Amino acid sequence: MKNLCIWHEKLTEKKRMQWKVTHYQVYWISWFKGIIFGILIGFLFSCENANKSAEWTYLFDGETTNGWRAYNGNEIPKKWAVINGNLTFDTKLKKEDSWEGGGDIIYYPEEFENFELHLEWKLPIGGNSGVFYHVKEGYHAPYAVSPEYQLIDDFGWGKLNNSELEDWQKAGADYAMYPADEKIKKLKPAGEWNSTKIKYTNEQVEHWLNGELILSFVPYSEDWYERRNSGKWDEFPDYGKFKKGYIALQDHDSPIWFREIKIKKL
Repeated sequence: MKNLCIWHEKLTEKKRMQWKVTHYQVYWISWFKGIIFGILIGFLFSCENANKSAEWTYLFDGETTNGWRAYNGNEIPKKWAVINGNLTFDTKLKKEDSWEGGGDIIYYPEEFENFELHLEWKLPIGGNSGVFYHVKEGYHAPYAVSPEYQLIDDFGWGKLNNSELEDWQKAGADYAMYPADEKIKKLKPAGEWNSTKIKYTNEQVEHWLNGELILSFVPYSEDWYERRNSGKWDEFPDYGKFKKGYIALQDHDSPIWFREIKIKKL
């Protein structure tokens, strides 16, 4: 530290002689340069943070349903509404054997190919829903053509429906394709907020739940095609066909609440 002070004094004296100014003037010049440097650094950090924020597109503004409409429709279904700042499917919970659906919605302003999608969600006891990507319209429902990140109450669904979930049906799974790692997964109980991230690239797909990577796979790999052709999708020949499409939220005759829905192109 002492050597640093000596070095600084020598440097200051050298500058004073070069500039032909007094010690007092050198002090104020140095002080002024420090302020300018600090402002410049702050400006650069602000620009960097602004660029990072600009990378994200918010699919839900917290106040309106702008940007959303029915799958294969022109307007948003009546049961979808913004309640207490959450994008909500406001309905009564039905059992699985009474499921009708038909109220799925898509974010229609833009289609996405490679992306990172973040959202938060919660369900009632026994609730069920899903998030779809690479959605194309013209089919009976998004599940006929698009991969689904499963949203479900693992703990209460079985009791409500007097049945047991398969691993590929549980929360965080790539529905009917890849189950989540149950040893890692930390699903919060019904009524509490969960955080989901879906990261899709041509090299790898990742499903995250509450900060943990719970599954990953290589899309369109030999393993992917084996699962795709195992029988589950025989009635849906175009399942997984498209590599770019809309983001969709499912109507599974269950209330669900969403917030903080945002996406970044990769």
